[in-house]
Amino acid sequence: MATPPKTLKPDLGSLRINDAKRKKSSSAKRWIWIALLVLVVALAAVASSAFFNRKPEVEVVTARKPATGPAGVLNASGYVTPRRRATVAAKITGRVTSVHFDEGTRLQEGQLLATLDDSDARRALDSAKADRDSSQAAIADFEVQLRNAVIELHRADELVKSGVQTQEALDTASMNADSLRAKIALAKQQVVAAEARIREQQQAVDNCTISAPFAGIAVSKDAQVGEMVSPVSAGGGFTRTGIATIVDLHSNEIEVDVSEAYIARVKPDQGVNATLDAYPDVVFPGKVRTVIPTADRQKATVKVRISFTDDNHVTLFDPAKDPRILPDMGVKVTFLEDPDKSQKKAETAAAVAVVPSSAIRNENGAKVVFVVKNDTIERHAVAVGTTRGADVDILSGLPADAVVVVKGPDSLKDGEEVQIKK
Repeated sequence: MATPPKTLKPDLGSLRINDAKRKKSSSAKRWIWIALLVLVVALAAVASSAFFNRKPEVEVVTARKPATGPAGVLNASGYVTPRRRATVAAKITGRVTSVHFDEGTRLQEGQLLATLDDSDARRALDSAKADRDSSQAAIADFEVQLRNAVIELHRADELVKSGVQTQEALDTASMNADSLRAKIALAKQQVVAAEARIREQQQAVDNCTISAPFAGIAVSKDAQVGEMVSPVSAGGGFTRTGIATIVDLHSNEIEVDVSEAYIARVKPDQGVNATLDAYPDVVFPGKVRTVIPTADRQKATVKVRISFTDDNHVTLFDPAKDPRILPDMGVKVTFLEDPDKSQKKAETAAAVAVVPSSAIRNENGAKVVFVVKNDTIERHAVAVGTTRGADVDILSGLPADAVVVVKGPDSLKDGEEVQIKK
């Protein structure tokens, strides 16, 4: 007899988590969190150490020796500007057929720059010449007829006197002669009118040729072959209004804006030292040519024009002879004090160095300068002299070749190591 099958009961105990396993997993997680915490603390300590031990970063310049000669009373900046500068354009609207220059080409007065399509103007010129020739031919024909009419008139007069012809025949012959004389006069006026049209059309042909108005150098090429040019803007953006821009390098001078608060320090023929931004180590002497007698209301400045001179600030110098002087270059100028006045003005202490004003710091009413030596700060108490624009004279306490801090933290201290900003 078969044994009945056993009834299976669910074993819920097998689903329970083993206490040992649970404790082991909890311990592992705890150690992981501890390790992460230690790592974070270590990273924070390293970052904090790097931050607090970082050297302050400073910007430095080298103190300059004071300039010899007359003292400067005012600084200004501006540009090299030519007095003769022209954008050459065509007198008529036309298509460019040839261009005979490039940027940098040295041009003579009257030299050909470009030509425009003159086919229509030449056809009109040929038509005017044909009208003139036709009128001249008509005059020749009328003169032949007039000679015959004069003969007829003389014959009719003789026949009337002899009683052979009537007075009517004489009057007709006289009228024919007078009519031919009038036709000749009309034809001559037509010739005069045709000559005027010829000159007009010849001018139209000449307008298709663009030449340099004066000797100079081409600084821009504004049109190419095939483009349309016009003396006025067409508004569509496809028509050029100029052919070239020409500059007379002999007329180069300096134009600066001087604050109207200091314009009283500037006088005509006053000596000036100019420094081009492109050549900061070269001083170009000059003198004030004129002070423009009007002020800019918005900028509160007055324009001053300065001519280049020799080293004595007396004889004018031709700027075209120096290839470094180019139009629109940036320039900084120092207006000099009158030498006689400067000599009479005996200063008790002469400047030993010149530094930017930003290098001077105030500490409890004293003027100090921080000098960088071997990447270490040295504090120097200085005596300050005259301030000229962005620079200030140092009367004592600083050598002329010292490397001074012009920008850095306010917390700089004597003996502190720093890092120079590149």
